Amino acid sequence: MSRIWAVAKNTIRQAVRLKTVAFLVLALLVVLLLMGENASGDGTLKGRLQTFVSYSFSLTSLVLSVFTIGLIVYSLTNDIKQKQIFTVLTKPIRRSQLLLGKLLGVFILDFILLAIFSFTIYAIAELTPRFINTSKQELNRAKNEFFTARMKLTPQKVDVSEKVRKMYQEMKKSGKLQQKFPNMSQEAIIRILTWRQEQWTRAVAPGQELIWEFQNVKPLEDAQSLFLKYKYDVSVNPADLKVTGAWFVGDLRQIQYGAKVQTPVHEFARKELIRTYYEEEVPSNVVADDGYLAVGFLSPPLNITTILFPEDYLQLLYKADTFTANFIRASLLILFRLTLLACLGIFAASFLSFPVALLLCLAVFTTAHLSGFVMEALDPATHDVGLFYSYTIKPLIHLMPQFDKFSPVKFIIPAQLITWKFLAEAFAMLVCIKSFLLIILSLCIFRFREVAKVVT
Repeated sequence: MSRIWAVAKNTIRQAVRLKTVAFLVLALLVVLLLMGENASGDGTLKGRLQTFVSYSFSLTSLVLSVFTIGLIVYSLTNDIKQKQIFTVLTKPIRRSQLLLGKLLGVFILDFILLAIFSFTIYAIAELTPRFINTSKQELNRAKNEFFTARMKLTPQKVDVSEKVRKMYQEMKKSGKLQQKFPNMSQEAIIRILTWRQEQWTRAVAPGQELIWEFQNVKPLEDAQSLFLKYKYDVSVNPADLKVTGAWFVGDLRQIQYGAKVQTPVHEFARKELIRTYYEEEVPSNVVADDGYLAVGFLSPPLNITTILFPEDYLQLLYKADTFTANFIRASLLILFRLTLLACLGIFAASFLSFPVALLLCLAVFTTAHLSGFVMEALDPATHDVGLFYSYTIKPLIHLMPQFDKFSPVKFIIPAQLITWKFLAEAFAMLVCIKSFLLIILSLCIFRFREVAKVVT
């Protein structure tokens, strides 16, 4: 371990001698301060904070990612090119210890730099409300919708598999399959039928109601409010693009079963634009003692169209942790990403020259931000390809890092809670599995790499 630590310290000294670290810290700190002063967003305090944190987190992640790749690749390839590695390998140190030492040195640098930049972003975000003139209403909105960590609950999907199976069999017997779904496989037809039935389970015709039930709703003791976030979709657009809805939030079992009313029910009704998100603040005392909460929606007969609530169009949000704790977890997501990139860099540098290794790492880094989109786009379109896709293309796509899936920005900006379960999943995927695999491959390749030739 002492030899690994010696290599790590030498890697840190090498980075400092290049003055890369000092320049990076000063330049990024100046940029963050300027962004904090000039960010405006939609003109509100919440919009300003969201804009600043979004851009600052993204910029910090980008800069540190490129820095990590460049430093780890340069450190190893330059030692080989300048033949400095000869003086190291002649000492009682294994090649594996050399690679692990360089990884440790870069990891320590990443940790320190990320801590500095994250603290700067956090401090600017916390101090911004104190140095700008804003109303009390905006301060409360920022407190409830930004400086918090809210658990997001969405209605559970209704299992329609049995109904879809019966529909498919009836259509097959009646000979309507080829008429309605020409030249389509059974899997594709079932997928379409399932999607249609799931949509109808979230549809409300005029004069009808729909109830969603939530279990284990446990807001923090100091949370005075919950938030119902919703957006309407419709089967036919009304002339004014607005629909009317009546909402009921609380323990509706009291009303349905005629029990004694022990918790209040929050009610509101309004006419609102379709395909636009709205948030309704609801008192937290509507939650039953056993954590049960129901949300009911009634579409009045005056609506001339069926109202739809597709997936994620209805969300129940409540405070489950503090902004500070959530911010720390978001920073850890970036650290996991940097760890993977450091392992990727050492892997590329173990058998490639500096420009080729750097190009490979940057290509993977770019692709990693699009891997989730690529998988979502290819999976539905390639179900009919068969075994070739399943055993060749698909495994390669899943081996790519999924940085878009574990992006901290998509949690911090809407004040959504980063759960410990999600953090553990990110650690397992990015560090324990993919980083470990890259380290093993690097050690195997570098162990047998010829770094010098014997001249006779």
